[in-house]
Amino acid sequence: MSEHVKRQYNSTRRQEQAGETRLRIIRAAHELFVANGYGRTTIAEIALTAGVAVETIYATFRNKPELLRQAWYVSFRGDEEDIRLLDRPEIRAILAEPDLTTRFGKHAALVTAVCRRIGPLLAALHGAAGSEPAAAAMLAEWDERRLDACTAYAEAAAATGQLAVSQGECRDVLAATMDGALWQRLVAECGWPDDRFAAWLGRLWTSQLVKPAGRQILPTAAGREA
Repeated sequence: MSEHVKRQYNSTRRQEQAGETRLRIIRAAHELFVANGYGRTTIAEIALTAGVAVETIYATFRNKPELLRQAWYVSFRGDEEDIRLLDRPEIRAILAEPDLTTRFGKHAALVTAVCRRIGPLLAALHGAAGSEPAAAAMLAEWDERRLDACTAYAEAAAATGQLAVSQGECRDVLAATMDGALWQRLVAECGWPDDRFAAWLGRLWTSQLVKPAGRQILPTAAGREA
């Protein structure tokens, strides 16, 4: 192996190892934030769980609030790629669906999957927000980004000509029903299966936002017509 190729190999491997370490720290932080609460979790505990030195965490993330932010977005997006959901192929495919009822059904399924990923950490953030500024700031950022995304979703919905309400009302309804609270209540607390919740959310959006002429009969989770 030439010296140049060897250096390239070593550099690539170091990058891979750094990425693996970073993700291990994020997963450890997520686990402890959920289990113990954000405020009661220390960097030393995260380091011990991740199997790294405390200095490694500070060198990688600077502080605990930044680590919380990274843990949140990995949960929300499902990976560590710094690409917002709105710009990802799965969302672009949903927004390309011309029938608004079908689009809302597909979007509800995706939102449900996101709620499944973020539910435990979201509950931990709400529990910590009253005493931990970093948790409150993360929730505020989540609210702001959700509203920005829902503004884009509502604009795309209005472009179909199938909305029964104003674009602004569509944005507000989507933002209010995508904050995780309904999923927490109906799935986490009442025991609904995710597919039942997704079907219900799709029907809710359709009934409130789509012109009657543009509606289709949506199946329930049990396969009956709604």
